[in-house]
Amino acid sequence: MAKKEEVILLDFWASMYGMRARIALAEKGVSYECREEDLTNKSQLLLEMNPIHKKIPVLIHNGKPICESNIIVQYIDEVWKDNDPLFPSHPYDKSRARFWADFIDKKVFQSGRILLYTAKGEEHEAAMKEFMDSLKLIEGELEDKPYLGGVSFGYLDLSLIPIYSRFHAYKTYAGLNIEQECPKLIVWGKRCIQNKESVSNVLPDQLKVLGLVQQKRKRLGFDE
Repeated sequence: MAKKEEVILLDFWASMYGMRARIALAEKGVSYECREEDLTNKSQLLLEMNPIHKKIPVLIHNGKPICESNIIVQYIDEVWKDNDPLFPSHPYDKSRARFWADFIDKKVFQSGRILLYTAKGEEHEAAMKEFMDSLKLIEGELEDKPYLGGVSFGYLDLSLIPIYSRFHAYKTYAGLNIEQECPKLIVWGKRCIQNKESVSNVLPDQLKVLGLVQQKRKRLGFDE
């Protein structure tokens, strides 16, 4: 009799990086235990499983840790092959997907974080420009395709879709009207939510995320 696999995900509900892992696991139909971390009081397990960065998400597969969301998604895709692959099959298409995923991390997620958690000023204004310019570049990559990878939902879509949960927060604290500036991305986001249970079951409500952002901003001394 085959030994039952143990799959544990150390995560936090609002983590955009954790959302990637949860969506990938759902896409592959993998049963797992999600352990919610208190990021102000990290568990001993998290510190042991990710001693270098001490961050979530961490996927623990049969006692072995896999860290960093993009690496976790690639691992999931390679280990659980029963469902459709998340990555494109052609090496060129795969390299482009990895390029854009890296762009999302370094340009979209990072500038978005600055928008929410810095005071108004030159850094904030620069982040706002980089954030919107980056979204417009991605919208150009989307063109008229249903998904960023083409006709089916895949790695690049799950890499970006977590940002959708923060759009209300960006509008509130940066005055960004993403629906007006990037209408195709909004349509794409709604399509992902409507067509993929893996997405709709994972993405938190935008107002719930806004509440979390408000709490963090107050701890940082904003919005007094």
